[in-house]
Amino acid sequence: MEPLQAYLAKPWLKFYPPGVPHVVDFEAKPVFQLFDEAAARWPKRDALVFYGRGITYGELHDAIDRLACALADLGVKKGDRVALYLVNSPQFVIAWFAALKAGAVVTSISPLYTSHEVRYQLEDSGARVIICQDILYEKVAKSGAALDAAVVTSVSEYLSPLKRLFNRSAPARVPSAPGVHWLQDLLKKYPARPPPISIDPAKDLAALPYTGGTTGHPKGVMLTHANMVAAEKLARSIYPDFVPGKEVVIAFLPFFHIYGQVVIMLSGLSQGNLLVLFTSPDTEAILTAIERYQATAFYGVPTLFEYLKDHKDTDKVNWRRLKLVLSGADTLHESTTKGWSRRTGSNIIEGYGMSETCAMSHVNPMQRPKAGSFGCPIPNVLAAVIDPETLAFAPPGQIGELVLSGPSVMSGYWRKPDETAHTFLEHEGRRWLRTGDIVRMDEEGYFHFFDRCKDLIKCKGYSVFAKDVEEVLYAHPQVKAAGVIGVPDPALGEKIKAIVVLQADARGKVNEDELKAYCRERLAEYKVPQVIEFRGELPRTDVGKVSRRELRDDQTTV
Repeated sequence: MEPLQAYLAKPWLKFYPPGVPHVVDFEAKPVFQLFDEAAARWPKRDALVFYGRGITYGELHDAIDRLACALADLGVKKGDRVALYLVNSPQFVIAWFAALKAGAVVTSISPLYTSHEVRYQLEDSGARVIICQDILYEKVAKSGAALDAAVVTSVSEYLSPLKRLFNRSAPARVPSAPGVHWLQDLLKKYPARPPPISIDPAKDLAALPYTGGTTGHPKGVMLTHANMVAAEKLARSIYPDFVPGKEVVIAFLPFFHIYGQVVIMLSGLSQGNLLVLFTSPDTEAILTAIERYQATAFYGVPTLFEYLKDHKDTDKVNWRRLKLVLSGADTLHESTTKGWSRRTGSNIIEGYGMSETCAMSHVNPMQRPKAGSFGCPIPNVLAAVIDPETLAFAPPGQIGELVLSGPSVMSGYWRKPDETAHTFLEHEGRRWLRTGDIVRMDEEGYFHFFDRCKDLIKCKGYSVFAKDVEEVLYAHPQVKAAGVIGVPDPALGEKIKAIVVLQADARGKVNEDELKAYCRERLAEYKVPQVIEFRGELPRTDVGKVSRRELRDDQTTV
């Protein structure tokens, strides 16, 4: 059998749980219709609980339509990019669906970004309207990006009266200026009449999340309405025990990230479920909420499970009662899964996905998870392994680069035709996405992760570019050379380690804390190196570049 045929035979299908279809039929439609349908079916059911305050599907629908009308009046047209710079909150949900209803493309920005990083994403995406948290507006102003309008909102606007009474943080001061509007003013001013927009789901973009490769700046990932609807329908199909309108999901993973945005927010609200929403991962509050609201699904990342397996309050939750405990966004260490099972009596189901696939492409079958594997392809998704050098399909069992094909795969990278061309492989009329991840498929169709493109560091569930950190270090006047690598760490996924050569007259004068403080002023906190080592010189390649491979090979402990 030819190698490709072995993958096309889909050996993983025989391990799908009962009720999971081999193929999912669905209608491509505008993404916002998924929420409209849920709101029409469950108008009085709570869609969100936000620190004690319940917000129904009907209330959310009304606010979404009002904001869509307001955005249209502010000049947002079909195809325009609208940036969201928000923490998890009802406002994120309202803004996300409203922007889509106005015909816009949503590009979400990490709340941890500095003004420099905000400027890059705004300018690269071409967004001229931003909806942002009041406490983040200063960074927007400092970015200097050209904007037509900014819509500002405070977390306190959706707190319960009791929570608002005890909330000591007043809304941040936002100077009055032309083009600056408060969200609540817009919701009061405009009717719930969104503009009539014609969407071609197969061609029109819905979302533009930013992700990275091994070098350079983050890239915009072009996801169409059809891509995102497919992702929601496929994710829904793999959990036949989930009952629409009945499930309760703990929603603390950030919605700006594709994992939280699609797997939790879009899928949860499209199915009429209740999302118990947190602005940040407050462990004690989350554990309390799981029991209080009788949560049925819990989505996390490896670093969180590593922390929870030893947390003093983890036993307060009956984890075996939950229908699903799922980990994604990074590799789950075996020590974490074993420790979790010993402590809780439940299993963590591991999955795999990328921004380029609208989040999930693989997941372990619920009744037959395999340790050390990130699972099997979900319905409608084809996965294979190629030789990254020759691009020939490799036989099952051989290690190579993972390639994916399916309806949730992106259309390409925003304004980067060369990178798009490099990322896709055409073979016999089928388009395959090159993931850059090194994997192996075993004889049963389960996939095992071996390595990633080494220059992309996964720390605390975030992707960090070595080059981004190096550029900041090189800008320090006393730094002569720098190399940044990731070092495996069970608690963080990978620690960020910088190996630095100082200028001769600075040696012994500039210390680790000073360089960390310098980085902290210029990078989001999760990008700041945890370890900085000083050396007299760095290994280099034949063409004079710092050899990160040799730096990694030198590491035994940090």
